[in-house]
Amino acid sequence: MMQNIRMLKAGEQGLIVEFGTEIDPVINAQVHRLAKTLKVELPEQVLDVVPTYRSLMVFFDPLAISRETLQENIAKYLNDLGTTSAASDTARIISIPVSYGGEFGPDLEFVAKHNSITEDEVVAIHTSMPYLVYMLGFAPGFPYLGGMSERIATPRLASPRVKIPAGSVGIAGKQTGIYPWESTPLTLFDPLAENPFVFAAGDYLQFTAIKMDEYVALKEQVASGNYAPVARNVAREGA
Repeated sequence: MMQNIRMLKAGEQGLIVEFGTEIDPVINAQVHRLAKTLKVELPEQVLDVVPTYRSLMVFFDPLAISRETLQENIAKYLNDLGTTSAASDTARIISIPVSYGGEFGPDLEFVAKHNSITEDEVVAIHTSMPYLVYMLGFAPGFPYLGGMSERIATPRLASPRVKIPAGSVGIAGKQTGIYPWESTPLTLFDPLAENPFVFAAGDYLQFTAIKMDEYVALKEQVASGNYAPVARNVAREGA
């Protein structure tokens, strides 16, 4: 079995599998590989899996499988994952259109001044790379993203806003994220949809800058149900 793995009891139907103590894409890739394996191998026994930065919460049916048997199976899967190639593991990169600055980006100037660069440079850096969705939490559909350049790292506001509009893209320290409930025209969480979330933990997000007329057009497409996010598959980092 892989080293540094711990399995912890979490209530009568929960088991936490801890892969390490750091926020790391390699560890996160292992979390998602185990989550995928459990869904395939134990579809009747495992009720749900919730991946985090470095661990996997497994909810199981104790009437269908005992905790001891589940742990034995997980140990076997982890051993297999540690000895087989993960070259075939893929992840989605989903394009997220963003209107930077102006009405929808009032803090762009602050980020630029704090880092002694221009607003255009902030946008160029922020859109230059895909960001790994380590996990979802805090609010439905809120992604915890990794990989942002320290060149645009910016502290939180001294006086936090009372309200943050849905779809706002923000920077806090060395991390960036999207508030899912207006800088992006996409609806990131729709509880009435067959698939309520635009993205999932393990995906990558690539921000793309759009102009106001593009924003309005995309907003209309989303409202009419005629917009599908652009996505492509790539090899998962750390796999």
